[in-house]
Amino acid sequence: MNNSQNNVAKSYAIIGFGKIGKALAKAFARKGIEASVATTRAPESFASEAAAIGPGINPTTLAEAVKADVIFLAVRFESHPDVAKAMPNWQGKIIVDVTNAYGVPSEKLGGLPSAKFVAQAFTGGKLVKGFNHLGAAILDQDPAVHGGSRVVFLASDDDDATAEIAALAEDLGFAAVKLGGLSEGGLLVQAHGNIWGQLIFQDLVKFD
Repeated sequence: MNNSQNNVAKSYAIIGFGKIGKALAKAFARKGIEASVATTRAPESFASEAAAIGPGINPTTLAEAVKADVIFLAVRFESHPDVAKAMPNWQGKIIVDVTNAYGVPSEKLGGLPSAKFVAQAFTGGKLVKGFNHLGAAILDQDPAVHGGSRVVFLASDDDDATAEIAALAEDLGFAAVKLGGLSEGGLLVQAHGNIWGQLIFQDLVKFD
């Protein structure tokens, strides 16, 4: 089922253009959905790489990218506060947290799940943990697999935000599986110190 009508007039940005950022950009390009890409570098420095992915992948500045309705946070976990500082208030925006806090001690996170810790930085925004459980090499591939769709797990404390990102995931060709809140199902797709959540790296395919 195509849910693109739910996403009409939404703008998308991917912050971070490493392996994961590029894999996400490829997913958008594959379906002809426009997305901005940004890093802390000048857009000219990665414009040719963006152009190679597809015509709808638009290199831009961080300041411009954060104006999008939906922002994919595909930076190193330690860099998320730098992105958060790009706007004083994230009201009305959905932040998809694709970071992994592997190796970050629990006490540094104040004992919180990493996504809840990240959410605190994005004042007023709605955070959805998602697209982070697959390695870049898998995320880079077409999600249509043997007649099924590759699964992405989503967790959030906001049901509307989850529903919107689930619809987008399906438009991108993935099967969205909702895990519930960040402190419940979200723990299955988050690293805890040096231990990965149970669903991290599980490459699953859903058949209708």
